[in-house]
Amino acid sequence: MSERLTHPAIERIERAVARIERASSARAFHGERLHRRHEVLRHRVEDAIAAIDSLIADTDGEQDHG
Repeated sequence: MSERLTHPAIERIERAVARIERASSARAFHGERLHRRHEVLRHRVEDAIAAIDSLIADTDGEQDHG
């Protein structure tokens, strides 16, 4: 009698818990991936704004001297 006897409802619950755990870990992975993409985009936007600010400053400087 070393076999493990389980009730069908318990087996369904165990399978459901396994699906939930897989979905949860996949969601955490996608959340981390989204966070990394956000950081990259944020840095690119900061660089673009700095470049625009530099162009504006250069244009203002040319107008002051011209």
